[in-house]
Amino acid sequence: MKFLFLFIDGVGISDPAPDNPVNPEVCPVLCRLIQRNSVAIDARLGVDGIPQSATGQATIFTGINCAERMGRHCEGFPGPALREIIEKDNLFLMLERMGHSVAFANAFLVDTPDELRLQRFKSVTTVMSLTMPNVIRTIDDLYDNCAVVQDITRETIQDHYPDIPIVSPQKAAEHLVSIARENDFTFFEFFQTDVSGHSLDYARACAVLRIYDRFLGAVCRYAETSGITVVITADHGNIECMSGRSHTLNKVPFIVSGPNGKNFRTRVTSLVDVTPFFVEHFSRV
Repeated sequence: MKFLFLFIDGVGISDPAPDNPVNPEVCPVLCRLIQRNSVAIDARLGVDGIPQSATGQATIFTGINCAERMGRHCEGFPGPALREIIEKDNLFLMLERMGHSVAFANAFLVDTPDELRLQRFKSVTTVMSLTMPNVIRTIDDLYDNCAVVQDITRETIQDHYPDIPIVSPQKAAEHLVSIARENDFTFFEFFQTDVSGHSLDYARACAVLRIYDRFLGAVCRYAETSGITVVITADHGNIECMSGRSHTLNKVPFIVSGPNGKNFRTRVTSLVDVTPFFVEHFSRV
């Protein structure tokens, strides 16, 4: 069984409210998946304070409770201690050691992996990808439609790369699933939800969610016909409460769409369980 793991930054589960754009009018596909194909999982990790990106994502991709290890929730880019944890062992490395093909579908706007190493600030996923440089997709891959930009449509890169055409969310989904067909495990990261959640701009948040929803609907259709299981989760809540700039204490969805989805979902109760979920499955293959 092939897996396509969609990480969507900053999307928690909350009741309907005037300041909650995660609703069926804005993103019907995502809401339907949350309602029918998900469980609500813990992002607080037993640590006081508001969940943050660095420790939340490091936890997702290592299976280690990084907030507990750090003694607090760490925001933004991972510091030296977190980077050491990620570099020592992470989901990409674990699956590769087991003999499975791994793909990181996001396009880095660089010509070579060495350019990434020189960057001062690196996200959790960048640190993880640098432990397996063969998964890194560069600007050349994007020209060949063998990678997907983090904003899906490529609109945010037009100032620097005007010769790379904008694509529809559906076309981006086609590119992503084409990558997933060729690999056992494929990963794609979307963080515009978190960025727009911090903006306090409800219309902007709705626009971002609508793009993602069109993309997600196409991804699920293409994945189903290809026999690919789609898994979606987030690191913390944010966009579901547009009345404040900070993250929320809400649980986040763990969505599994595909064969055996209900059984898969019962194995995950918090961010700590995500990497062990994948490792357990692939150890049986």
